[in-house]
Amino acid sequence: MARRYRMLIGGEWSGDDRTGIEVINPYDDSLIGIVPEATAEDVEAAIVSARKGFDEISAMPAYKRSEILERASEFILRDKEEIAGIIAREAGKSWKYALAEAERSAETFKFAAIEARASHGEIVPMDASPVSAGRFGFYLRNPIGIIGAITPFNFPLNLVAHKLAPAIATGNAVVLKPATKTPLTSLKLAELLMEAGLPAGALNVIIGSGATVGNRLVEDERLAMITFTGSPPVGRGIKSRSGLKRVTLELGSNSPTIIEEDGDVDKAVSRCVIGSFANSGQVCISVQRIFVHQSRYEEFIAKFVEATRSLKVGDPFDKTCDIGPMISRKELERAVSWLEEAKKLGAVIAVGGNVVGNCLEPTVLTSVTRDMQVMCSEVFAPIVSVLPYKTFDEALEMADDSIYGLQAGIYTSDINKAFKAVKRLDVGGVIINDVPTFRVDHMPYGGNKESGLGREGVRYAMEEMTNIKMVCINL
Repeated sequence: MARRYRMLIGGEWSGDDRTGIEVINPYDDSLIGIVPEATAEDVEAAIVSARKGFDEISAMPAYKRSEILERASEFILRDKEEIAGIIAREAGKSWKYALAEAERSAETFKFAAIEARASHGEIVPMDASPVSAGRFGFYLRNPIGIIGAITPFNFPLNLVAHKLAPAIATGNAVVLKPATKTPLTSLKLAELLMEAGLPAGALNVIIGSGATVGNRLVEDERLAMITFTGSPPVGRGIKSRSGLKRVTLELGSNSPTIIEEDGDVDKAVSRCVIGSFANSGQVCISVQRIFVHQSRYEEFIAKFVEATRSLKVGDPFDKTCDIGPMISRKELERAVSWLEEAKKLGAVIAVGGNVVGNCLEPTVLTSVTRDMQVMCSEVFAPIVSVLPYKTFDEALEMADDSIYGLQAGIYTSDINKAFKAVKRLDVGGVIINDVPTFRVDHMPYGGNKESGLGREGVRYAMEEMTNIKMVCINL
C-alpha cells in the first residue's frame, strides 16, 4: 500500500486522511505515494501561519538563522543517500545526478549560512551633494515578508533550496508550492529544516495545482514576493496577476554553445555530452544548440556521436545509468513529435531518437534549420542540434537569434573572441571554455529576454528578498 504523506502548515503535519495526488515513478509508472491536495482553506491557513512565522524569524539574530542553515546543510549530507533515492524515484533522475543534487544542495545551504552572517547595508556619502553636506547616511537591508515559492520538477531539491535558503537567511517566511510530480523531496527537506530548528510557520509546504494553490499565492496581497521557476507562459501569467508584489522569474532557454576553430574539441565533446543529456535534457540551461566552426565540424560530429552512443539509458537506480526517463509519458510524446516534425522538415538523426520504455535515447540532430521547434523553442528533452558556421560573427548571430537569453557557452583560445561574445550576446551568463549548463550556487544566475526577471544565487537572491531602508541623520 502506498505511503500517505502530509503537508506542513504552521509547524504541524496534516492532511494525510484525505483524497490526494498520486506521485508516480516516471520510469516504471509505479505508485510511490499519495500527498494531500491543498484546499483554499489550506492556502489561507498557510498564509496566516507564515505571517506569524515571519514575526519570529525576522526578529531572530542573524547568527541563529545561520546556525539553522548550517545544521540543515549537515542534515542533507547525513541523509543524502535517502534524498537521492527520493529524487531518483519521483523525478526519474539517474542515481549519480540525484546524489550530486543532494550534495550540491547541502552546499547551497552552506553558502546561505555564511551569507546570513554577512548581509549588511552600507554608508551613503551624503556630502557628495552640497544640499546634504553635514548629514550622515546609511542603509539597512530588511526582510520583505511572506514569500511564495513555486518550484518545478527537474531539480526538486536544489531549486527549492535556492528559494528557501536565501529566504531564511534574510529572515523571511515562505509558503512553498512544489511541483505536484515531485513533492516528496520538498517534504523531506521541510522535515530537515524543522529538525534544524526553523521556527513554526517560517516554512509552510502545500501541494496542489496552479489554479488552486499557485494563483491564490500570486494574487494574495499579504505576500510580498513570488519566486518562480518554470515556463515563460506561466511566468507571464504570474507577472500579470501579481499586483505590486516583487516577482523573480527563472524561465526557459534553448542554450547555445559555440565551438570556434581554435577551441579544444575533445574537451568540448566531453562537456557537451553531459550538458546536453544529463537529467534527460530536462535542465533550464541544457545544451540545445551547438554551433561548430566548419573546419572542425566533421571532427566534432564524429566524436560527439560516438560519445553519445556510449551513454547508458535505463533504470535510474542502476549506478551505471546515464539517462533515465522523461518526467511523464506526455512529455515523452511531445519530444517525439518535435523530432518527427524536424525530420519532415529535413533534419537528420545522427544518433538516438528511439523510445525505450519511458526513456528517449539521447539524440543528436544535424541538417536543422532555425525555424524548427527543436531549435527555436525549449526542447527540454535529450535532444541537441549541431550546425556548422563559417565566421565567428555568424556564430554569435545564430546563438543570439532566440527569444531566450539564459546562458551561453563559448569554446575558444582567443581572449578577444571571448570578450567579443561577452559583449555581443544578450544572455545572463557567458561561460568561456565550458557549456552553458555550468552553474555553481554562489554565482548570480538568471536570464534576459524571455528567460526571466531577477537573479538567483544565494547572495543575489537575498538582495531580491530584502528592502532597503535608508537612514539619514542631520548632524
